[in-house]
Amino acid sequence: MKRVGNVREEDLVIRRSGIHGCGCYTLVAIPEGAHIVEYTGPRITKEQADELYNERPDTYLFCIGEGETVVDGDSVAAFINHCCDPNCETDEFDEHIWIMATRDIAAGEELTYDYNLYDGDADDPAICQCGAKACRGSMYGEEESERRAKEKAGA
Repeated sequence: MKRVGNVREEDLVIRRSGIHGCGCYTLVAIPEGAHIVEYTGPRITKEQADELYNERPDTYLFCIGEGETVVDGDSVAAFINHCCDPNCETDEFDEHIWIMATRDIAAGEELTYDYNLYDGDADDPAICQCGAKACRGSMYGEEESERRAKEKAGA
């Protein structure tokens, strides 16, 4: 029985999601503050990631630090979808990305966090499909959304 943070690995499952493709669900209740799972995978440069995913619509990338190093997700954490009203958040500890519960999460819930995207192709709207009442309509963070709106208005 392998532990993934405060949760056992076998207590997280991947299945179809109403948000996007497949999502990561918990089979057990998770208390607020629990370290659920580490976002793991090969570490590559941003340039390598751009080249690797240039023609692919879905990516499983997570930037570390200032964004020059990227984790190419290869675990259940890579299937955690974006939501504008998430039940998790991410935090970086010693160049390790952890997904943590921001509230008590009931067994059967899909795990989500706010991607707060801050870069992307100029023509990529990064449309959000989370369905939350306060959905921003985009996976870009507030700052990036404002920057893009100003840029568009100035064009």
